[in-house]
Amino acid sequence: MSLFTNLFPENTINITPYSILVLIAIFSILWYLSKRSPRPPLPPGPRGLPLVGNLPFLDPDLHTYFANLAQKHGPIFKLNLGSKLTVVVDSPSLAREILKDQDINFSNRDVPITGRAATYGGIDIVWSPYGAEWRQLRKVCVLKLLSRKTLDSFYELRRKEVRERTRYLYEQGQEGSHVNVGDQLFLTMMNLTMNMLWGGSVETEMMESIGTEFKGVISEITRLLAEPNVSDFFPWLARFDLQGLVKKMRVCAGELDAVLDRAIEQMQRLKGRDAHDGESKDFLQYLMKLKEQESDSEVSITANHVKAVLTDMVVGGTDTSTNTIEFAMAELMSNPELMKRAQQELDEVVGKDKIVEESHITSLPYISAIMKETLRLHPTLPLLVPHRPAESAVVGGYTIPKDSKIFVNVWSIQRDPNMWENPTEFRPERFFDNNTCDFTGTNYSYFPFGSGRRICAGVALGERMVLYTLATLLHSFDWKIAEGKVLDLQEQFGIVLKLKTALVALPIPRLSDSNLYL
Repeated sequence: MSLFTNLFPENTINITPYSILVLIAIFSILWYLSKRSPRPPLPPGPRGLPLVGNLPFLDPDLHTYFANLAQKHGPIFKLNLGSKLTVVVDSPSLAREILKDQDINFSNRDVPITGRAATYGGIDIVWSPYGAEWRQLRKVCVLKLLSRKTLDSFYELRRKEVRERTRYLYEQGQEGSHVNVGDQLFLTMMNLTMNMLWGGSVETEMMESIGTEFKGVISEITRLLAEPNVSDFFPWLARFDLQGLVKKMRVCAGELDAVLDRAIEQMQRLKGRDAHDGESKDFLQYLMKLKEQESDSEVSITANHVKAVLTDMVVGGTDTSTNTIEFAMAELMSNPELMKRAQQELDEVVGKDKIVEESHITSLPYISAIMKETLRLHPTLPLLVPHRPAESAVVGGYTIPKDSKIFVNVWSIQRDPNMWENPTEFRPERFFDNNTCDFTGTNYSYFPFGSGRRICAGVALGERMVLYTLATLLHSFDWKIAEGKVLDLQEQFGIVLKLKTALVALPIPRLSDSNLYL
């Protein structure tokens, strides 16, 4: 008994049960931690420098630079751009993970500071965060402003502008004068967009004044949005606006705001005059009417919302459509046999003794295929609008931290040789038997307008504007490059993709009666 007592003193025996419980708890925690899967690593990527990361090594042509990095580091990789972690995705399966499987988490935008300054604090459709306000705004635009019925009602406005541009090109062709195709398309798209936005609200004299002001303002806004901004790479420096880009954007936004205010003011003055007419004549009237109707809803539409949506449409409806048509014309001029095939289809469906109407478009499959192929090779937004995850996520086996900047390189994906035969060749016929490739964003080897909740809201409008204008240009004229000049299809990267060298050509009338151009 004394031996037992010596080996196990009384106090030791009392502590032992508690010690056992503690040991069991410790071993249980260690076992759990050993069994729990470790957090996946960040994506691979090139090494950077302290503080600035990979910024010094960026190539201005980001779409091709990212495509080359994907060849080395794989279809998902990271870059440290200042203090901002950027992740680039370059495969259909990974694009699907982000834009469909985890769509809600990736539905926010990574908003550049200049973008916020241009759109009343980012309350437009493009930059607004995913939530009730954005859903309400998009619902209004897609179901009411951009519905088939509404777009049909604006056809005469579109027709009028396209006919006026055709008349001008005819006069230039008669004089043997070459035209800058991009400039003419920009004027067409600008006037066409403005006519649809407030052509029924604003008097003709003011329309001309607005057009002159807008041309310069929109060009500057587009340039500033594409300008690399140190404030985006180092947010703690944003308040200093070291490059003065926000200051310049605010000047542009102020000019744009003044124009929009004048248009709204004039519309309200004319409202009484046209009170007997219940039909809205343009987008501005639709929006203002909806503003009044939606005032009692959960999320009310304010005057700034109206102006932010109009800003989206002006900026998005000019450069994007212009560049798509210019790329299509350049590709066709460099492939004369394809242009002849398009014109043959137009002659069979429309005839040389009539002019193209929008009602013809559904009977012009080759023209539609040209638009699709142009957007495959030269997508308007080659990296889409950057996404930002609301929470950390796992994509392709790698961790994507919360609030990272996400680029989806649609330009590279749509040129993937594993998905497309002879991917760098311009071949519209590849879309004849390919019913899965459309603009709905459900095929992740072809989604030029994006996909998921944040797919471009103006797809239907853009499709109509591009197809109708392109068909008219091809049907009304033959196109000839100046003697000794060579077509250059090299791209210039920016907020939107455009031709690096302006397309200049001679429009040669080809219809049977000169009165068709009047």
